[in-house]
Amino acid sequence: MTGGRGRAAAAQPTGPQWCIDRYVACDTAPARARHDVQLSLRAWGLDHLVDDARLIVSELVTNAIRHTRTGAVGVSVTRLSGHVRIVVTDDSSTLPARVPPAADAEAGRGLQLVDQLATRWGSQPLPTGKRVWAELPTHG
Repeated sequence: MTGGRGRAAAAQPTGPQWCIDRYVACDTAPARARHDVQLSLRAWGLDHLVDDARLIVSELVTNAIRHTRTGAVGVSVTRLSGHVRIVVTDDSSTLPARVPPAADAEAGRGLQLVDQLATRWGSQPLPTGKRVWAELPTHG
């Protein structure tokens, strides 16, 4: 990913490819994270994953900012054998929960969207917060 304090690994023809960055928890973080994940996927020749990955990143980063008191959000994307894993970390220990929104609610469907787009997703507590991850297959 570009800019910021994170490190970007050079894309390699074999082995895992990854990028990671941290964003201040503010209104511009989801857009910056979407852009950086898009750049990584395009550099890896995975253009067909860009739209779904952007939506997943947007939802997970927005949830981290909106539902926690975190000061920063970490985002990584890793290309592994057969799939791409997107990980969002924050310093809140509260794990995400799928709560069905009211039929007329204008928000609250983010995790349902992640569930529909990702082949697998989940969350894990960390000593300093949590990680929420989602996977997309690299083959069409």
